[in-house]
Amino acid sequence: MSARRMAGVTLVELVIAIVILSVALAGLVAAFARATRASTDPVVTRQMVAIAESMMEEVLLKPYAPAAGGSTRTDYNDIWDFNAYPADSPVTDIGGGGFNGLERYTVTVTVEALAAGGVTGIAAAGDAARIRVTVRHGAGSFTLTGWRTRP
Repeated sequence: MSARRMAGVTLVELVIAIVILSVALAGLVAAFARATRASTDPVVTRQMVAIAESMMEEVLLKPYAPAAGGSTRTDYNDIWDFNAYPADSPVTDIGGGGFNGLERYTVTVTVEALAAGGVTGIAAAGDAARIRVTVRHGAGSFTLTGWRTRP
């Protein structure tokens, strides 16, 4: 064979190279698409945690002892009033105003009396309370649990 014939790339070799490169590029695009879809999940989880922590802080800042309170969230004056908080309520501020971007999240708060047996000074039922805040978004949920004792 002559040196001139050996110095180039044939059309068949070029087509095969293009096919191999396009398959590799398609694989990379699929991997990036999957990574992009998966990266939104941590954002939703972090938002659910932030909502639950905010609601838990609101509950824990109220006094333990039951007092005559109102039926609206602005009138809640002890932790036990939060049992009247409607299940799967939309995320709102204390006055009932909504937040842009949080329309798909819901909150449930439960407060239950329990005896914390084995803990010094807490023996009778009603000397402690377990507070659960559950935030839901689509099929996902996050539950934050806190405890409060009688002072």
